[in-house]
Amino acid sequence: MKQSERVTRIPKSAIHEMTRLSKRYDEVAFLSWAKPTSGTPEHINNAAISAIKEGLTGGYSQSDGLPVLREEIVKKLKRDNSIDATINELLVTVGAIEGLAAAVLATIDPGDEVILPTPTYSTHIRQVELASGKPVLVPLIEEENFALDIQAVKKSITSKTKAIMYCSPNNPTGTVFPEEQLRQLASIALEHDLTIITDEAYEYFVFDDNRHFSVASIPGMGKHVISTYTFTKTYAMTGWRVGYVHADEMIIAQIKKAHIPLAICAPVVSQYAAIAALQGSQECVAEFRQHYLNARNLMCERLDHLNHVFDYVKPSGSYLMFPKILLDEGRDSLAFCKKLLKNIQVSTTPGIAFGPTGERHLRLSFCVSEEMINKAFDRMEKYFK
Repeated sequence: MKQSERVTRIPKSAIHEMTRLSKRYDEVAFLSWAKPTSGTPEHINNAAISAIKEGLTGGYSQSDGLPVLREEIVKKLKRDNSIDATINELLVTVGAIEGLAAAVLATIDPGDEVILPTPTYSTHIRQVELASGKPVLVPLIEEENFALDIQAVKKSITSKTKAIMYCSPNNPTGTVFPEEQLRQLASIALEHDLTIITDEAYEYFVFDDNRHFSVASIPGMGKHVISTYTFTKTYAMTGWRVGYVHADEMIIAQIKKAHIPLAICAPVVSQYAAIAALQGSQECVAEFRQHYLNARNLMCERLDHLNHVFDYVKPSGSYLMFPKILLDEGRDSLAFCKKLLKNIQVSTTPGIAFGPTGERHLRLSFCVSEEMINKAFDRMEKYFK
């Protein structure tokens, strides 16, 4: 049977490969998946149960999402992102992932180029490839805490460039791109008539003196920004699969054309859960943030004892970090991660999954318990002594 060359050329996900291999072993210490181990807050679960009992979840919602949910998102964007939105500028999606896929499909044609500062979330690269576009990978400056290379972005623009796509806080590096640099990206987009597509999944998990900034809040950027957000990370709702896209009303209309054949609508029960998430107390978000900050500090302390094996940049956001492997065997990050899993049952994510500049690195997730972090690092300290 003939298969799509576009899809067969895409390599197998290194992230999911490590998950598959991990199932072969008992007592694995997981530092690999960016999945909160804390459960979804009880008031969100209860809202979903009530919606089911009231018979509200058995049918489709309108494709752009429940009006009440979009009204709550309007309030959230104003309060937390300084974005003035209307419900007609919003599209509720199956997580941020589906929203990003629909945004890419609505933005580029085959052969168009999309600039992606890397390392970046591997799915962003694949989404461009699935749309028959060309990912143009511009390395972040690791020596400057994985900073955006604004000059390199400018030099990468060609007549085929259509968009710039980034995530901040960054997955996998944990970098929070500062407002000054994002304003420079916005100026580039205006000058060259480009679209900026943002992934702001970790917006609430920013540490120390850093601050999350949304490009869509800049006056005059309305027709040049597609912003995606999710309930997944903020409220520990990975399995609920609900996120949303904000853009100019005319752009949302085009994204919706891609959204409908991909999903029809986001899961209705998840939309009711999302309403409760926004309407209820935000204390859970603050508790998650404090837990991740404590876990980040613990992981950095443990890495300091392995400074002959890893060098690292302290993440300023998200719940991820991206240490560099100093050993020669780290040149092949996938082989290195497989070796850790096989020999000491520690599951990590190979850096190559996040673009070529991710090689010689591995991604560690600190959204797990402190007990899990200590278990993994106890094993690594013994192994690398």
